[in-house]
Amino acid sequence: GGLGSLVLPFLLPLARGRCIFSHTPISASTSCPPIAPNFSKLKPWVVSTLRPRHRREAVRSPGGMSLDSDSSSQGGDRRSFRQITRDRLLFEMLRSTRKDSKSAWKVLIMDKFTVKIMSYSCKMADITEEGVSLVEDLYKRRQPLPSLDAIYFIQPTKENVVMFLSDMSGRSPLYKKAYVFFSSPIQKDLVAQIKRDSSILPRIGALSEMNLEYFPIDSQGFITDHERALEELFCESAEGFNKYNACLNAMATRISTVFASMREFPRVHYRIAKTIDASTMTTLRDMVPTKIAAGVWNYLSKYKTSIPEFPQTETCELLIVDRSVDQIAPIIHEWTYDAMCHDLLCMDGNKYVHEVSSKNGSASEKKEVLLEDHDPVWLELRHSHIADASERLHDKMTHFVSKNKAAQLQQARAGGELSTRDLQKMVQALPQYTDQIDKLSLHVEIAGKLNVIIREQCLRDVGQLEQDLVFGDAGTKELINFFRTQLGVSRENKLRLLMIYAAINPEKFESDKGTKMMQLAGLSADDMIAVNNMRCLCTDTKKSSGGGFTLKFDVQKKKHAHRKERTTEQSAWALSRFYPVLEELIEQLSKGELPKDEYNCMNDPSPSFHVVPTTTSTSARTSPAHSMRSRRTGGSWARPRGSDDGYSSDSVLKHASSDFQKHGQRIFVFVIGGATRSELRAAHKLSSKLKREVILGSSSLDDPLQFITKLKMMSAEELTLDDLHI
Repeated sequence: GGLGSLVLPFLLPLARGRCIFSHTPISASTSCPPIAPNFSKLKPWVVSTLRPRHRREAVRSPGGMSLDSDSSSQGGDRRSFRQITRDRLLFEMLRSTRKDSKSAWKVLIMDKFTVKIMSYSCKMADITEEGVSLVEDLYKRRQPLPSLDAIYFIQPTKENVVMFLSDMSGRSPLYKKAYVFFSSPIQKDLVAQIKRDSSILPRIGALSEMNLEYFPIDSQGFITDHERALEELFCESAEGFNKYNACLNAMATRISTVFASMREFPRVHYRIAKTIDASTMTTLRDMVPTKIAAGVWNYLSKYKTSIPEFPQTETCELLIVDRSVDQIAPIIHEWTYDAMCHDLLCMDGNKYVHEVSSKNGSASEKKEVLLEDHDPVWLELRHSHIADASERLHDKMTHFVSKNKAAQLQQARAGGELSTRDLQKMVQALPQYTDQIDKLSLHVEIAGKLNVIIREQCLRDVGQLEQDLVFGDAGTKELINFFRTQLGVSRENKLRLLMIYAAINPEKFESDKGTKMMQLAGLSADDMIAVNNMRCLCTDTKKSSGGGFTLKFDVQKKKHAHRKERTTEQSAWALSRFYPVLEELIEQLSKGELPKDEYNCMNDPSPSFHVVPTTTSTSARTSPAHSMRSRRTGGSWARPRGSDDGYSSDSVLKHASSDFQKHGQRIFVFVIGGATRSELRAAHKLSSKLKREVILGSSSLDDPLQFITKLKMMSAEELTLDDLHI
């Protein structure tokens, strides 16, 4: 970036020493107004009665060491990913301005993008504690506050710099002093533009690159907010070439800022472009992982010289793949509580709206809740099978009643065994336990809704056929029979079945057989587009000699090879046989056994870089990354009480408090084109299994309907590198 080479004596240097990190998500229940992700909802908010903390408080690390913002940092901070992001914003950015500022309160000014970064990590109360009294939109007309200092957290774009200059230049600036933090490296010409205005230079208290341009969606997950990545990167057309490059560059920038924040220097693995034979043209979509890896590596190389104490040798692993690595995971029904909530309920992100009885006993009113980490019931159940979650909620209600004498008295009067709903009503009648039972009642209601939807939409039958297709226990005959006999199944679920079938049997769609099956399923024209556009996710697509497109997904899948059975793992439930390809790839990466003909590495390991020692597995090295999944053993709807597959809520709770200090080097995985909740669940599971924190990143986190909608928006047109004449 430009700041590294242009030394301005009055400017604060970039991130000197250790950054302090921690996380609390925005909650609608905070006493202070939350920062809205959208500026249309963001209103200026002035605090006149509070006083900021003047004493610099130390922050305790997980190991008990007291750290402040001047502590030094070395690669491999073992606090949680979300913690690190939050503390960088609060301490390294906001708190650092106290050193030479005479203003007790400050104004925080952000653009549309950076306000989303802040809202994913901090509450308004957190920001207020650091002395911020007003949050403003860079692009809205603002009232001059010449007695206050301002903190700018903005992207380093030409438009943003122009707005900043207009705020602070001239005889009457809007603010007394400006502390400017850019979310990513700024171009030298923009720094020069700032330096040319002599009236602004004395008014700048800091000019720094935060290198923080990602959104933490989970304690082990982040997105780069590229919702149209599938359309821009996998729809190759001459008109879209500029969008293709812009998307690649922005994505590489944002991925690299994760490592700037974590003070990690990764060994960069990526999936290479594959061709069927020498006559096959390499397309732009084939090159996406390679280009992203090169872009990330370019930024990492600069970080080694521009960021103080950035590791000079490899401290972790990064694997970059695209959505073609597993086309089934985004479509198939996932039977865990978290995935089913987002798949079957009308949720807006993590926001769930439900009806509650009003306090005065009148008509019910709607209430919004966030299903996030601050909810202990959600944290326990989110990766559990829906049947397991329902059973555990009933057990919790029963346990609550057994510990409460008033509830026991009501139960004795009622006589007999009570249902979960009866227990819920009973504890709701005990006002002194309202706070305790609210969250439990919420999840009883949600689980009840999910089970109703499962019955009404015949999802157990749909799910059984989906998994039978994936594991080779069903084929064309069974699918056709299902379409003819199961008239109550929705068109959407038939579409998902057919997309799974197309991914497994692409050759069936080379003739009119595929069209006839789509017609039998009663699909619309848009639905057919989604099925056909799945070919855009394949790096092994080959044009037919006849001029029309040929739907080919993966050469390996033509062999209908099944993945070797995992004898060491048993499914705790029926319909839990499916697992994402990414789970297997992460395990191979941890062992140093990624197939060399499918994955390259940007950098050879330094002598100090040690791969976790494991026994050599012949099958792991010879099995193709895209082979079909094998049957897991022992599936049944009733859970074996002694099982622990890493997904049960008992297992989650058992490992949730594991000390990061005990973990080995981190593993980062980035999926271009959207990740799934099953893959995020796998990251949590493998962190415990491998004793290495696994962090999943993606351009977006997609639920099945979102993914299908994105497929429908894609163009089937294909363009080769030779066509572009670059």
